Amino acid sequence: MKHVKNKWALITGASSGIGAVFAQELAARGCHVILTARSESKLKELARQLSRTHGIQTEVIVSDLSQSGASSELYRTCTERGRKVDLLINNAGFATHGTFEDQSIEKNHEQIMLNVTSLVELTHLFLPEMLRKKSGAVINVASTAAFQPSPYMAVYGATKAFVLSFTQALWAENRNRGVQFLTLCPGSTETAFFEAVGTDDAVVGKKATPKHVVDVALRALGTNRSYVVDGRMNYFVSQLNRIFPKKVMLQVVSGLLRPSSQASK
Repeated sequence: MKHVKNKWALITGASSGIGAVFAQELAARGCHVILTARSESKLKELARQLSRTHGIQTEVIVSDLSQSGASSELYRTCTERGRKVDLLINNAGFATHGTFEDQSIEKNHEQIMLNVTSLVELTHLFLPEMLRKKSGAVINVASTAAFQPSPYMAVYGATKAFVLSFTQALWAENRNRGVQFLTLCPGSTETAFFEAVGTDDAVVGKKATPKHVVDVALRALGTNRSYVVDGRMNYFVSQLNRIFPKKVMLQVVSGLLRPSSQASK
């Protein structure tokens, strides 16, 4: 997957942020794109822009992947339109923040469905064709939160730990079968992610631009790496759990993510 010209990429969460930049950067390289998210107007505007600027083909499929059956419907729509996916980018996801008992159980269920279930289902649905062709790639977007538990973002951290473990396992399974698996682990990024979370208390360190994050991922394609972390500082922080006891890391992360309303407690 070093060369993506005239290939087809499916990008979830493509209406903004990292997903939209993936679409822009791939289109600039001559890759056709299938854009999916919940916002039809944003997807159609992005599709028009990419087609006009880069002369590539686009498909827009509106889908809420936090809902049961949505992954199968997305796969069915791609198949009906005759689009065989060469590069799958599972980017869609969101987080909740605060003490676990105060979080909505419905929101956390949606979070698990989107961050974990849809990612697993889409990978399972699109992988067989890649294996048949002995060519393709899957980029699963995790987070630096994947490397240690995240107090006050317990469900989010656990979902991203799952994504990292799952993707590394499939990297090992498929490393000699022509299909690359890569886990992208960004730190804080300048997207609408924190607006959805509802607070900046979850911001750790300096925010990177989505373009920087995407450039890191695309450079890693074809390098046989199972995961990549954007930025040296983020990488250093992600490896601290190898140096310090887990109890110490939990205390540090707890202090970083503690809601400001509880800072004095």
